[in-house]
Amino acid sequence: MNDRTTQSRSARIKLHGPADFEGMRKAGRMTADALDLIAPLVKPGVTTDELDNFVVQYARDHKAIPATLNYRGYTKSSCTSVNHVVCHGIPGPAPLREGDIVNIDITLIVDGWYGDSSRMYQVGEVSRKAERLVHIFSASSDLESFAFFISISIW
Repeated sequence: MNDRTTQSRSARIKLHGPADFEGMRKAGRMTADALDLIAPLVKPGVTTDELDNFVVQYARDHKAIPATLNYRGYTKSSCTSVNHVVCHGIPGPAPLREGDIVNIDITLIVDGWYGDSSRMYQVGEVSRKAERLVHIFSASSDLESFAFFISISIW
């Protein structure tokens, strides 16, 4: 790497201050709140399109923008991955069924800051295996968030 490349790269690094971090926290909180509020809607017979419509309305009501909406032609405001779909499933008209598990991924833009999070939900009564998967996913997400928080705090 030559001096010119080093200068060019370091010139692009922006250091954020307290107001910036508050903006990041606000976006993250709003996304987490959306995931909390969508939980009672996750039940048998509800379509992932209906869940996506909730995200659109929530964003509008809170003056946020769903980051995925119209991103490179994507027409949804969330990603919903049901059962064997690993990630970034596309909401659609198929209803959720008793025993399904669904991961809902939401990214909201609030005042220019992105809050991106997902959560896994059980649809009605699920098998012991699915329940365990949801528990492990939740625990690993908590650890990941904690590790990220610690790295930001130390840095």
